[in-house]
Amino acid sequence: MNELRSFFSPVSNELIDFEWQATQIGYLIDKHTENQSFSLDSYSIVMFNIPEYEGSENTMVNTDCYVRRAFYELHQQKMPKIADFGILNLMPTRKETFEVIQKVLTSLLEKNIIPIILGGGHDISYAVYRAYADIKKYVSLTVVDKKFDIGLQEDKLASHSYFGKIMRHNPSYLFHYTNIGYQTHFVSPAATKMLNKMNFDLMRLGNVKSNFVDVEPIMRNTDFLSFDISAIQSFVSSANIYASPNGLTSEESCKMMHYAGLSDKLSVVGLFEYGQSLDNNFQTAQLLAQMIWYFIEGYKSRKNELTPHMKNCIKYTVAFEDGKNVIVFYKSQLSGRWWMGVPFKNNKNELQNYFVACSYSDYETANNGEVPDRWLKTYTKFI
Repeated sequence: MNELRSFFSPVSNELIDFEWQATQIGYLIDKHTENQSFSLDSYSIVMFNIPEYEGSENTMVNTDCYVRRAFYELHQQKMPKIADFGILNLMPTRKETFEVIQKVLTSLLEKNIIPIILGGGHDISYAVYRAYADIKKYVSLTVVDKKFDIGLQEDKLASHSYFGKIMRHNPSYLFHYTNIGYQTHFVSPAATKMLNKMNFDLMRLGNVKSNFVDVEPIMRNTDFLSFDISAIQSFVSSANIYASPNGLTSEESCKMMHYAGLSDKLSVVGLFEYGQSLDNNFQTAQLLAQMIWYFIEGYKSRKNELTPHMKNCIKYTVAFEDGKNVIVFYKSQLSGRWWMGVPFKNNKNELQNYFVACSYSDYETANNGEVPDRWLKTYTKFI
């Protein structure tokens, strides 16, 4: 961490000096203090909070995040190596702050360390995207949000417009975008039509609730999970000025984070729009802490199945009536998870398969003579 140390303020002395029980996260986690430094190479996950709200209407009481204490109070039997970097220092200008965020994220991505970001405005996602662009990595972005945050072209970077800035970034490193939990009454039909035309995946809140199992393959296809807590029902996540009566439940939010932890592909997690000044009873802080806890539980159960291991998979080939087209499915005998092979030509003009995480329902769709949307949208990107 030494090369990044100057960008962060330490965890508060109150949390450092507290006598945590041996199984509490406050005891198990390594903390950034005034006197302690440690090497990045020894960590799998790092966490930090970014008190940057200039593009949002949410605010903080102070820069030290309440979620941290709530997280430290939780118990774990066994933890991966995790460090708490503390609080990212804001720079004199917003542009400089976003450049620091980008630099920190680039360093962590290059070392294959997963950052858990506690925000801050949702527009911090733009700095995370720029970090992927820095290392020239195409990113599959999954956003949990009640709306799309496209904004207008002339809008400044803000929580309501950051995704529009990502779409217009040149060169583009956005491979795929998925929205989970949008609510029809918060989005324009024109925006929905445009995103569908771009072969992005949009999962309406009602579909999430009726078919939650489909969230799992989405997370396996995700690089960056950007979670706006306004997607959660206001009565369980009230510390957000954009909170709405409808949304995800606390159980669904935790289960979603567990799926994210299980994903071998996922490399950045951001929890955004925590309005600490509204968290009078600390209930939202406790929910976010538990969501992080479930992410770590998922991470501990990763199977090293970024792509299907052929020797551990059952192969199913589905042929269509035209006699020309086939889709090959793979089912892991270790985890029971499914993939589809999507053919594409590499730089040497050789035919290869791009493996897309899918569900059993995609296999059933193909068996019924229909091409699964997930396969078709991926195939279209390679044409």
